[in-house]
Amino acid sequence: MALASHTLCFLLLLLLGPAWKTVGYHHSLCLNLTVTSHSPPGQPWGAAQGSVDGNPFLQYDCDSNKVTPLGPLGEKVKATETWTDLTQTLGEVGRELRMILPDIKLEKNRNKSPPTLQAKLSCQLEAHRGTGASWEFSINGQAVLLFDTMSGMWLAIDPGASGVREELENNQHLTEYLRKISRGDCSHWLQDFLPHWEEMLEPTGPSCCPSPKPGVLL
Repeated sequence: MALASHTLCFLLLLLLGPAWKTVGYHHSLCLNLTVTSHSPPGQPWGAAQGSVDGNPFLQYDCDSNKVTPLGPLGEKVKATETWTDLTQTLGEVGRELRMILPDIKLEKNRNKSPPTLQAKLSCQLEAHRGTGASWEFSINGQAVLLFDTMSGMWLAIDPGASGVREELENNQHLTEYLRKISRGDCSHWLQDFLPHWEEMLEPTGPSCCPSPKPGVLL
């Protein structure tokens, strides 16, 4: 009963996200990672983009491990240890997700082509203290799963994604790795970037990074 109650609260926070953020909300870090098992010639099999308060500061190519700083924040933090740690983690998560792609199948096969998997990590800080983090997974641009980082539960958004959920639930290594990143690393990265970010003008963009377009690597 307690677990069900906690899961309900988690879903309510996600659904009421905009209203929740207005109450003492300060900063967010979002990481969008897209991977595919088969990419067109000349295109990377995986790519990622990082944003603080909706402002992109990092572009990552999984194929070449090339990291490109974006905007003033990217230029300020590109030589930091946090930048190195973050980009190395993006590469590791990309490889982990690509390994499970051959086993991912939606019960309703909407697309015969190899699936493209998008993972979005978001974490927030209020008064430099972590207030929440979440993983959202999409296949071919369609949201299918949420990962509750507090309970470690996978929540299916799409009824046809139960097979995907079971596949990920059975991968304890990946589950614990994603939980560690969201519950510790993400807020640590954001805290380290904030002194540089707060030296700049107050951002005017959205509170989190935009989702990637369906089937298109960032």
